Amino acid sequence: MSDRHGPAERLFVATKRLISSLIRTGETRLRLAVLELEEERARLVTLLMLAGLSLVLMLVGLAALTLLVVVIFWDTHRLLATGLAAGVLLVSGIGLGLWVRRMASRPTLLKSTLKHLATDREILERRDES
Repeated sequence: MSDRHGPAERLFVATKRLISSLIRTGETRLRLAVLELEEERARLVTLLMLAGLSLVLMLVGLAALTLLVVVIFWDTHRLLATGLAAGVLLVSGIGLGLWVRRMASRPTLLKSTLKHLATDREILERRDES
């Protein structure tokens, strides 16, 4: 009977309670992280839809403006107006495409964070070895 309530048994029960508490806390944190990720995903979907709608409206406006310039110069310089409008649109599109390509090649925040975490882990491992 003393073995059942001895120090080893109490240590085992306390360790089980601690592990159970850590698992419950971890589960709570994981659920919170999942909830935050779902909210962020919903926000990003909304932002993408609004950005797409904005892009469509800007394209329609740009087409109307180009048509207006061509109609204004129809009698005198219709080919020049059409060529200039097309050239401006093409150069703008190429410039924006190159800008997006450059921005897409930049490292992300998550990549930098992971790099710092790896550095921190290495520092802690070196301390443990010492």
